[in-house]
Amino acid sequence: MKKKLPLVAHLAQYRAAHAVPSIKPLPINLTVSVTYSCPSRCLTCDIWTKKVDNLSLAEYEKIFPTFENVPIWVTVSGGDQFLRSDLDEVVRLIKVQIDPKIVNIPMNGIVTERIFSLLPKIAAYTQGSQLVLNLSVDEIGEEHDRLRGAPGNWEKLLQVAGLIRDLKTTYSHVVMGVHTVVSKHNVRRIAQIEREARAVFQPDSFISEVAENRVELSTIDKDITPDPQDYRLAARHLQESIRRQRSLHPTVRLVESLRLEYYDLAARILEEKRQVIDCYAGLASAHLAPDGHVWGCCVRAESLGNVRDSGYDFRTVWRGKHADEFRESVKAQACACPLANASYTNLLLDAPSLARVSANMVLPAAVLPQSTRATDVFDS
Repeated sequence: MKKKLPLVAHLAQYRAAHAVPSIKPLPINLTVSVTYSCPSRCLTCDIWTKKVDNLSLAEYEKIFPTFENVPIWVTVSGGDQFLRSDLDEVVRLIKVQIDPKIVNIPMNGIVTERIFSLLPKIAAYTQGSQLVLNLSVDEIGEEHDRLRGAPGNWEKLLQVAGLIRDLKTTYSHVVMGVHTVVSKHNVRRIAQIEREARAVFQPDSFISEVAENRVELSTIDKDITPDPQDYRLAARHLQESIRRQRSLHPTVRLVESLRLEYYDLAARILEEKRQVIDCYAGLASAHLAPDGHVWGCCVRAESLGNVRDSGYDFRTVWRGKHADEFRESVKAQACACPLANASYTNLLLDAPSLARVSANMVLPAAVLPQSTRATDVFDS
């Protein structure tokens, strides 16, 4: 296995590749979607309607080595990943064959029997990396179940949170987060949702992303994205909350530092409808779909090629003609979105943003002025 380069070396490569198209480094930020199937019927997602032939464990075993141990952050997503009975083995292969610094798994908590069976194995397999388990919480109690289209989901989330807390007593590399999709359905309640979710789940972190019109989620024609002014107020509250209670955990603090910048970036993208900083989707970040298609991002979900057609070699697809065309269109600012996952690497590759993220890492807590608080504005 090739030794991982320091992050700064990767960042230099992507900056160079953005200027010189013939340079085609592999991505450090990778999302692996293992299925579209999902028992939820969320108001902000129709991914469950998509039916494909999922990659098998044997196929993943051929694909992952072709990433050459480059990805640092790997997100294992769905649908609902835990519908796959071999999810623990997929994660084990990611650890053994890619060895990322961080493995991130967003979870809706519905398939509890499978979660209780597989999650302890996943925790054991990922030792040596940081395992971030983000519970999907879009509202509180029965209202959460309504938005997620899953009766009883809230009570199941509480059970899964208990399991994760138990795992944390055994495995120091496990981090529990709460993840909220901010949409037209809940944007004006984000302050209350954030406060109550922190109190109920006691997570290490609280993060959110914007409900978008994504090809991946089959939401292109859905009216789900929050009003920019409402989102700006919600973002101010989330920034205030981070500043008020900074974590000492290094991974959580890094995420918080990125989030302080991301919330402002996302608000500006919604307001200005343009790329506020350069986007490196298709360079620094990539998405492997359940059926083997490679995307530069999940918002456009344009196939750059399929690993099944390239001898399961990701590099062949990543350095092919369609990938070049995708990168050129992104560089030409043919699109603009607040996708959180890709924004992390974009912020690290933008010098002014990186400087602020670095400052956020060392600065102590600082509460925003009361006049900027989202709760005050929404409740008035």
